Amino acid sequence: MKVLVTGVTGQLGYDVARELEKRHIEYKGTGSREMDISDTAAVERVIKDYHPDAIIHCAAYTAVDKAEDDYGRAMDVNAKGTLAIAKAAKEIDAKMLYISTDYVFNGQGTEPFTVDAATAPLNVYGLTKLFGEEAVRMELSKYFIVRISWVFGKNGNNFIKTMLRLGQTHEELTVVSDQWGSPTYTADLAPLLCDMMNTDAYGIYHATNEGGYISWYDFACEIFRQAGYTTKVIPVTTAEYGLSKAKRPFNSRLDKSKLVENGFTPLPDWKDALKRYLEELGARG
Repeated sequence: MKVLVTGVTGQLGYDVARELEKRHIEYKGTGSREMDISDTAAVERVIKDYHPDAIIHCAAYTAVDKAEDDYGRAMDVNAKGTLAIAKAAKEIDAKMLYISTDYVFNGQGTEPFTVDAATAPLNVYGLTKLFGEEAVRMELSKYFIVRISWVFGKNGNNFIKTMLRLGQTHEELTVVSDQWGSPTYTADLAPLLCDMMNTDAYGIYHATNEGGYISWYDFACEIFRQAGYTTKVIPVTTAEYGLSKAKRPFNSRLDKSKLVENGFTPLPDWKDALKRYLEELGARG
């Protein structure tokens, strides 16, 4: 099997490439220099030249607040770029796995969103990722759409790295306590994605680490506990914290039952994932 991995320089693409290497699976990793996914002709050329059996599409425009003022670029990458990849995949009869997000939902309520729950994005980023999903479903039958949330990995910026940095210079921090979800460690997600590509269990999935649903406040407290920091975390509401440019979901809980139903192994507990991640960063207390 030959696999093309887009966004190989990002958090998830980096770990997918590492996992494929571990499994001795031939792959080609592309960043924006190797393949600008907003350039349809470049996408077609790279995919036809390499002719992979499967494409794991991790590349995305993920600057949530910036996207509110940069709709064109977010659309070019997340929607039009994904459509170009899906069309090229169809031409060569390749499987496609598209990484999506909890932001395709309206972020309301307290119940976990099922894979077939109604979508209603709150912001430009979520809307463009949903357009990407629709492009994949429109063009292909051999596809996986995997929605994830609260992503962290070695090769990029994320909430954990931000907390560790701020914790070194602040005695106390305010963190929102009314936005709920669950973290996703890219090193745990990558093996699942590689497992999926070896099956024909196509469709939409939700995948995050197990261990229950938590707030960002809960997450921050556990980060500092495991890292051995004495930083005090003060819980605040989203309203008290102050509005960000892009609306954020209060409810990012995802129902992951379809994974088990289709024979896939759930991801490890998020606290265990955090422990291993801090060890990888050399930040464990």
